Amino acid sequence: MRASTLAAMLLTLIAGQAGAQDKGTLDPKPLPPLANPSDPSTPAKELFGRAREGAQLDPDPIGFYSKGCLAGGEQLPVNGPHWQVMRLSRNRNWGHPALVKFLENFSAKAAAASGWPGLLVGDMSQPRGGPMLTGHASHQIGLDADIWLTPMPRRELTRAEREEMSATDVVREDLLDVKSDVWTESHLAVIRAAAQDPKVQRIFVNAAIKRAMCRDAEGESWMRKVRPMWGHNYHFHIRLFCPDGSSCRDQDPTPAGDGCDQSLAWWFTDEALHPKKSTKSWPPMTMAALPGACKEVLKAE
Repeated sequence: MRASTLAAMLLTLIAGQAGAQDKGTLDPKPLPPLANPSDPSTPAKELFGRAREGAQLDPDPIGFYSKGCLAGGEQLPVNGPHWQVMRLSRNRNWGHPALVKFLENFSAKAAAASGWPGLLVGDMSQPRGGPMLTGHASHQIGLDADIWLTPMPRRELTRAEREEMSATDVVREDLLDVKSDVWTESHLAVIRAAAQDPKVQRIFVNAAIKRAMCRDAEGESWMRKVRPMWGHNYHFHIRLFCPDGSSCRDQDPTPAGDGCDQSLAWWFTDEALHPKKSTKSWPPMTMAALPGACKEVLKAE
């Protein structure tokens, strides 16, 4: 990847990271109806962003993580034995049933491994997946989930706390390493528990977090799944493999090795830390860019 491509990616990813910490609202307002939703030029995010419930179809993640939709989406309960969902006003706690089941099971494993009471779950997908009005470029097919780098408290958070509190930033301001007084072995244990699950395809973390993990877990085979990415200093991003027989396309396999080599060193160069801003702009994705089956997902009851 060259600087121009990297800069474009950076702008998108930073927007998603900032959005992850944007406060929610206690009084979400419904979006106004679109004047002409069938217009081919209508951004797909405007259509999927207005879906409030899942499509009553057989569960299927359709397309790719950053260009697709979700049939038969299931909602993760907002409270569980070892998890609580944040930013309820966004209505982004939907996923393929495989993701919901994974989070229910993983939260218990993570709690046991880390000593945390449980996990705070950030954005998953919209009810029918698809592009989002704000934030993420991915999270479109119900197989991505953000986990806050903040332990779940031992009490149930109030609605106001879920909308207004911020996750913990574990990365130093210079982006070269984690904050030694914030990053703990428990953070490592939670991410390790996710990466060791065979259903997990990738985990995205800030490069500074990867650097810290390499100091303690270099050479461990699961480390190849933990990939550095801009942002992700407040949360880590779990991506599952496509379920067998589904209509989605897996991301390319992770490179060989533990990722603690020169490929990591690049993330701390000036090119990566201070990329030149691109002057290019891209029009919003329309339905024509998504798999044809996504039209049926939007139409379904």
